[in-house]
Amino acid sequence: MKTIGVFFGSRSTEHDVSIITGQLIISGLCGLGYDVVPVYITRDGEWMIDESLGKLASFTDPKVRIEEKTSFKQYLLDLQNSRGKMVFKKKGIVGKSITIDLAFPAFHGAYGEDGTIQGLFEMLDVPYVGCDVASSAISMDKALTKQLCEVNGIPTTKYGVFRKKDWDSNKKFIVDRIQKMKWPVFVKPVHLGSSIGIAKVKDEKDLENKIEVALYYDDKVLVEEGVDNLMDVTCCIIGNDDLTASELQESVFQAELFDFEEKYLKDGGAQLGKAESGLVIPARLDRGMTKKIQEMAKKVYTSVGCCGIARVDFLLDKKTNEVFANEINPLPGTVYHHLWEKSGVPLHDLLSKLIKFAEEKHAAKKDFTHTFKSALLSGLNSSKMGIKGGKLKQ
Repeated sequence: MKTIGVFFGSRSTEHDVSIITGQLIISGLCGLGYDVVPVYITRDGEWMIDESLGKLASFTDPKVRIEEKTSFKQYLLDLQNSRGKMVFKKKGIVGKSITIDLAFPAFHGAYGEDGTIQGLFEMLDVPYVGCDVASSAISMDKALTKQLCEVNGIPTTKYGVFRKKDWDSNKKFIVDRIQKMKWPVFVKPVHLGSSIGIAKVKDEKDLENKIEVALYYDDKVLVEEGVDNLMDVTCCIIGNDDLTASELQESVFQAELFDFEEKYLKDGGAQLGKAESGLVIPARLDRGMTKKIQEMAKKVYTSVGCCGIARVDFLLDKKTNEVFANEINPLPGTVYHHLWEKSGVPLHDLLSKLIKFAEEKHAAKKDFTHTFKSALLSGLNSSKMGIKGGKLKQ
């Protein structure tokens, strides 16, 4: 069996959610018989490896202070031998090494779900689960996702986007543009998930404050129109080329929006599949509308270039039956196993499929040539190149 590294934590506002996802995946992979290496990245960016990091108690027991465990920090990435695999070597003259054959990222948010760790895996030619660099980066940028939806003819709500420097230099211009939108509006940090920093704004007097909150978390802010008679609908997709859509999930919430508390804290958390009062699976929609949203989810998935797994969120106006693509999540929390379970795919099957998709994606790259020989370097001493003796000609 392959040795699988599960990577979780990192410098993200969704750090704690990532720990929960990581622990679920570790437990599931161990149940399948895999050798699993937990790789935890602290809030400060320190990398740690230890078998005990695969136990939730290591993070919930107040007596355990992980950051103080110096033995967990004794491994260094061996770049010389990390080709087609990741090799971590223990510090010291006679240090043992740990080899990871396939990576399973369980990050949420910045520094992990956004294409950064995927870039490292690509550089080392390590097979990994989930979306690639580009699709991860696009998915984690709510504005780019909406722009791609527009280009591909996928309906999305009207919106505006701006950066902190724009807000600081011309606040009045931005507020005037927002005033022309249909209210209420939603203010969102572009790169965050789990509804952190998101606010529903009903009037102008509260607008500036909510924008400042969003800018506290992110340099880029999205403001979009709300949807009347709202039903929040989610569809998960798995696959590389041949795609499978899950049943639809209807999220029921009491707050102004599906916020962090409703998602993760109230009654065990709807997004964790525990607060059943907050979820309706399958969504209360007829088969025609269900099929329409599932096909839209596949179109969003392919438009962004996703592979492996992703979750697509939609906003439905129950009165007009208008459907708007809202966001895409390239690494859904707890791999959305509760929705897949209700869709006839239990966790062990889901994890097995995701590993298979990762291996297929990695194998497919070997069909392409990544080198190109040319006479470029041999001509560097040519006078035509303007270089002589290793120095630029003055």
